[in-house]
Formats: sequence, structure tokens, C-alpha cells
Amino acid sequence: MTEDHGLGIALAILAFVIAVILHELAHGYAARALGDTTAAQAGRLSFNPLRHIDRFGSVLLPLMLYVGQMLTLGHVGFMFGWAKPVPVDPSRFRYPRQGMAVVAIAGPAINFALAFLGAVGLAAFGAHGMSGSFFADFIQFNLLLGLFNLLPLPPLDGGRIVAGILPARLALYYAQIERVGILTVLAVVLVLPWALGELGVHFDPVGAVLNQLVPGIGNIMLQLVGARARF
Repeated sequence: MTEDHGLGIALAILAFVIAVILHELAHGYAARALGDTTAAQAGRLSFNPLRHIDRFGSVLLPLMLYVGQMLTLGHVGFMFGWAKPVPVDPSRFRYPRQGMAVVAIAGPAINFALAFLGAVGLAAFGAHGMSGSFFADFIQFNLLLGLFNLLPLPPLDGGRIVAGILPARLALYYAQIERVGILTVLAVVLVLPWALGELGVHFDPVGAVLNQLVPGIGNIMLQLVGARARF
């Protein structure tokens, strides 16, 4: 591995860590603004990445995906993981369901704002060199994280937004999906596409949509700030 390649990987990891941490901090600060100080009391309103690491989602799953793909494909084509969710107590909100929806929206919203700032950085410093690679990764990671979390499946942010919009009775039933929500997400995003791919069937609706939306929205942002680069 060359020095430049190693630096490029380090900058990509930095871009990803910033996107994930600020996503979680946005949830925590939104909750505090609505009257819930649970995250602050738990020491989670911190920029220290160690406070946001989830043993499985942040370490074991990405490591298994990396090793598995390197052994079978010889390269990494897809990565997936998550940080430890910021604790939120909706009972402290005046309107618990609607408050949770606002807290949920805050995560993707900050990612979209960060992606736009990345576009500004790319326009200012150019698309070449390490800075260009960093800002390009920063835009893509933030857009990917924001869009993926808007999928309407609990415990993703989109699921909690839907629960805040639905009538109370329907929201109660919908929220119960969260018990198996992460398993559903993993099945749809990882297991099912892989299993069907082994049978020669291409089925990856989430990946297909994200592969269209991420570069599409990224290019719109770049056009807005006058950047010459394109995804």
C-alpha cells in the first residue's frame, strides 16, 4: 500500500466517521431542544467517536463484510453498518410521537446539509488531489446515510417519521415492527440480494434506488454551487 493510498483510506474513514457522528448528535440535540436531556445525561452529546461505537454495527458487521468480500471477490463492493443510537425518552416530549418524528428527521437533515457543505468545499478546493477525494467521499457518505435512514422501516429514521404521521392506533401497530426491524433491514439490504444473486437473480431494490439518487442529488448540489466536478 502506497503512502497516498493509505492517506486516501484514512480520509475516507474520517469522512464516514464525521457523517455518522453528526447524524447521531443531531438526534440528541433535537431531543434536548424538545425537552429530553437523556442523551446529554448519558454523555452521548459528544464528538468522541468511541462514545458512538456499536460493537456489532460499527465493528463486527463491517469487519465480516470486509473479510468476506476480500476472500470471495477480491475487493470490497459494499459496506454496511451503524452507530450506537442516541438514547431518547419520548415521554419527555409534549407530543411524544410527533416529537420522535422531529428527532428522527434531524439525522438525515444534518447529513443533507453536510453533503451541501461538501459540495461547497469541492467547488472551492477543486476535484483533484486528496482534498477532492475527501469532499467527494464526504458528499456521497452523507447522502447515502441520509437517504438510507429515510427508508420507512423502524428502527430507521423513516420508520419513526411514519409513526409520527400515522393516526395513533395505526402508529402503535406500525411501531411494533421495530422488534424485528433491524433484521428486516438486514434481510432486504444484505441477505436477500446476496442469496438471490447466488441463484443468478439480480434483486437489490434499495441499492438500485440509492445508486440513482446519490449521484443524482450530488450532481444537483454541485451544479448549485458552481462546481465543475460530477459524480
